[in-house]
Amino acid sequence: MKIVTARLNHETNTFSPVATPLASFGPDGPTFGAAALAAARGTRTALGAFIDAAAARGDEITVAVNATAYPSGIVERAAYEQLAGSIVAAVRAGCDAVALDLHGAMVAEGVDDGEGELLRRIRAVAPEVPLAVALDLHGNITQAMVDAADVMVGFKTYPHVDMHETGAHAAKLLFDWLDGGTRPQVAWAQPPLLSHTLRSATGEGAMQRTVQRARQMEADGLLAATVFAGFSLADIRDAGLAIVTVGRSRGEAQRAADELARLAWQQRDGFVYRSEPLADSVARARSMRQPGRPVLLLDHGDNVMSGGTCDTTALLEECLRQGMGGTGVGPLADAQTVAQAFAAGVGARIRVGLGNKVRQGLPVPQAAPLACEVTVRSLGDGRFRISGPIYTGETWTMGRTAVLEHQAFTAVVSERPMEPLDLAVFDSVGVEPRGFDFLLLKSRMYCRPTFVPIAAGLVECDSRGVCSSDYGLFRFDKLRRPIYPLDPQATFGARQ
Repeated sequence: MKIVTARLNHETNTFSPVATPLASFGPDGPTFGAAALAAARGTRTALGAFIDAAAARGDEITVAVNATAYPSGIVERAAYEQLAGSIVAAVRAGCDAVALDLHGAMVAEGVDDGEGELLRRIRAVAPEVPLAVALDLHGNITQAMVDAADVMVGFKTYPHVDMHETGAHAAKLLFDWLDGGTRPQVAWAQPPLLSHTLRSATGEGAMQRTVQRARQMEADGLLAATVFAGFSLADIRDAGLAIVTVGRSRGEAQRAADELARLAWQQRDGFVYRSEPLADSVARARSMRQPGRPVLLLDHGDNVMSGGTCDTTALLEECLRQGMGGTGVGPLADAQTVAQAFAAGVGARIRVGLGNKVRQGLPVPQAAPLACEVTVRSLGDGRFRISGPIYTGETWTMGRTAVLEHQAFTAVVSERPMEPLDLAVFDSVGVEPRGFDFLLLKSRMYCRPTFVPIAAGLVECDSRGVCSSDYGLFRFDKLRRPIYPLDPQATFGARQ
């Protein structure tokens, strides 16, 4: 059999000012064809699982594109057309099945439903070809996506450590059908619930309970059940929580979807995150200090993996106000300061205006760069290989990177925004993260599998950037209403 696969991942924060051109899709841009296959083979991704599954069967596999961009603002239309077009062209050339590794929350210029539009175009050229899709837990599911897919499976973990397993699950359902099994049937349910990302962690609370029930359904024989938390920082109609199930009959799948939707709705307040004042979070972190192990301060208001600019200093400034020293910061994206450090050279003492250079566009005052005097400790190219459980084996780049020493903190400053999902963001530039009293990380969840084991504790800090958990900072014009918690009176009547 000939299988067409592809990976096209982007979580779009429509409130983010960070541009998303074609060059954003990979450390050196996207890869196509043979180069895409080489880049994806052996990785712990859904695409890697598709390649493994096809190879085990002896099938011919074509990887149309391997393209992943960090969450950021709306994707440039030219980039979307080239990436989506490469996938459609590969399908049009002929195949026996299609398996796609998508995110589920892509928005491009003029295209609110990036994945739905891609799947619609595929169906226009291959209306009967079996089509399986693996999605991120934070996908915003739409009717167009459900209508087009024969198999749809999403991650069951956040932080996402089951990317490969999800791809393997989707591939198994697809190939079992191709080998003469029952045709899968997809159903979904969509309660009016705009869940917060910090309440989508699968190890606790309402999300954990709902995912556990989904897992039990699969153990009892349902082909697949996914609780999609959705991505709330997208002003599109279908942002928010959704349930997708796959069964041997449409009725079986729909009953399961409705049951999970009711369960989520009954616990709806458990999907709402309420931030404490930043000063209180910092004071709490300060009280947790333990010699020899850093306390993590997670700056989720400027979280890179939700489209943050990665350049705000509100959290760092609050730490300085409270007299905290021994602090590690990073990565902080500030290309101007990096250029200044490279021009000065290692060992130079320079005065910089750190961060706060990207306009946030929020109804709060824009902070000025943090004026401080620092020493350039080291300089590097910012490339590192991921060894942790998320995106294992991939090589990422922060762009040129400078390590700057201040009397109270050490900052890893990069040209490009970078999620601190691996110790290598520090190790690769000669910084030992275990040597600080406090670590300021622009992250919500991705840092946790690698940084929590070395930490004395963790405090979530909402710095009110473009990834803030305060929905009052954002104007939603396209989102379906009423929806909880924006509209406390919202109701949901799932089928019984």
